[in-house]
Amino acid sequence: MIAVASFFIVVLVALLIARVATVALIATGMPQEIAKFQSRSALSGVGFTTGEAETVVGHPVRRRIVFILMLVGNAGFVTIVASLALTFAGSGDSGDVLERLGIVTGGLILILLLARSRSFERVVSRWISRILGRFTDLEVRDMVHLMQLTRDYAVTELQVEPDDWLAEKTLIDLQLPDEGVIVLAIRRSNGSFLGAPRGSAVVHAGDTLVLYGRSTVLAELDRRPADPHGDAAHAEAVAEHREISGEGETD
Repeated sequence: MIAVASFFIVVLVALLIARVATVALIATGMPQEIAKFQSRSALSGVGFTTGEAETVVGHPVRRRIVFILMLVGNAGFVTIVASLALTFAGSGDSGDVLERLGIVTGGLILILLLARSRSFERVVSRWISRILGRFTDLEVRDMVHLMQLTRDYAVTELQVEPDDWLAEKTLIDLQLPDEGVIVLAIRRSNGSFLGAPRGSAVVHAGDTLVLYGRSTVLAELDRRPADPHGDAAHAEAVAEHREISGEGETD
């Protein structure tokens, strides 16, 4: 049974490493779901999607985290396979094999349920954040919970095209906060960066906006054309935000 215990220990350690990497990637500003996917992809060696890979390759800290995950993943896969082989190597008969198979299957199911537990995830993430904050220079903050970056809210980049509703208007004219959208920064086409821009800042075609708001609104805003339909979409988004926030209620 030593081989069985070794197998479970390796699996648990792999899950813990993946969680540490996820918290570290979140600390660099990466959204939670993307951080989970990237850490699991690197650890398992299955690769990345092209767009999300660029957010890792172009960031030195994220690149280092993923590189370590790849090394650990390669060694861990070999260890898991070896432990699993040893688990069944000493089986004397079919009954023994079925018993060990049942133990392995049941153990994996319990580990999976534990890994999917939100309360367990919160406790482990808080513990990992404290460790990383104490022993590394990462600025570890749980931005996911601070900004509610779940299915409802997101921070995203939006590139402005010439025929977009956003193009060639000031932030005051756009009135995006009325839709529940906050402009965190503007990256100009010439490479300059404007953080926490004022209302007088003009959004030009070719700019990239860093926006915070509800995911559905951000997705619609990215498709909004510079015509009366775009103005109508803005008015509709404003009314919807007032209804959600309760500002449209009357006493």
